[in-house]
Amino acid sequence: MSRPKDRPGRGRLRGWGGVTGMAVACAVTAAVTLLPLAHHSAGPAGAGRSGGVTTADQARAEACTEPEASLPASGDDGPNIDRIKERGKLIAGVDQNSFRWGYRNPESGDLEGFDIDLVRAIADDLLGDPDAVIFRAIPTNQRIAALENDRVDVVVRTMTINCKRLEQVSFSTAYFRAGQQVLAPKESPITGYDSSLKGKRVCSAEGSTAYEALEEKSFGALYKDDFDGTERDPDLLTVPNQLDCLVRLQLGEVDAVVTDNALAAGQAAQDPAVELKGKDPFTTEYYGVATKKGSDDLVARVNKVLVDYRAGGKDSAWMRSYEKWLATGLPGITAPPAPKYRTD
Repeated sequence: MSRPKDRPGRGRLRGWGGVTGMAVACAVTAAVTLLPLAHHSAGPAGAGRSGGVTTADQARAEACTEPEASLPASGDDGPNIDRIKERGKLIAGVDQNSFRWGYRNPESGDLEGFDIDLVRAIADDLLGDPDAVIFRAIPTNQRIAALENDRVDVVVRTMTINCKRLEQVSFSTAYFRAGQQVLAPKESPITGYDSSLKGKRVCSAEGSTAYEALEEKSFGALYKDDFDGTERDPDLLTVPNQLDCLVRLQLGEVDAVVTDNALAAGQAAQDPAVELKGKDPFTTEYYGVATKKGSDDLVARVNKVLVDYRAGGKDSAWMRSYEKWLATGLPGITAPPAPKYRTD
């Protein structure tokens, strides 16, 4: 779909003002490449690891009816866990720009957020130290590649579990329930994921479930760049990193963003000039911890970590992290999603 010819100029920023907007734009640029956030001589994440795509994995992907069902939880070690223990560090692919999920605290410089808490819980279980982590910032469209190329052991980055992704990576049980929603300026006539999007410029991240939703039903929105996916791609409507969409929105280059409501709520908290449109999300999605395809020992161990993380009701580690990071923007959640396990 063609890019509109008449675009507002880049000089106009909504909500944050020029200095902050420029800082965010710089952060987005930095996140476009796979960036080690902590430097250690660890080598590739999966060097020497065993495992791979089994016949059972392939059959499951082809007959996928319940993607959230994962391997039963186990505290046993295995080749992938042994490799992490030998290295002494868990290498985790995360975001550094998603407010309240995975972001740099501007005062301390530390990575913080709901996803970061979970990474530290995994490291604590595997290595006995929640700080035994090498964080690597990866853009939305590089999450799967980072696992396939052994750059990280796990991706904990608001990554939706679905059948298509199960053909390429393995997932833990679900650790959060979310859904797609529209983010737009408060004064916008856009009312949600509906016919009010017709003719509007809508931004989404490459490789995201938001982009897949727009491909399936766009309501006449302009959502796809000219030369999309090529070197000539202008990265205006489809962008490498989800936060790029918020910057585009603040610059007036797009009219709306489609993304997970969980991420959008954090962005609305950052910028009071934008809001979620529509009463409810128009999809139901579950976030999981992703690993390289076939890393069954690591998946089962992460599922064991999640069992412990959910335990304790209102006093669970999961609820404490939710109350600290997400309750303000996503109120009313009383419990984590219940785990589902495979029976094959």
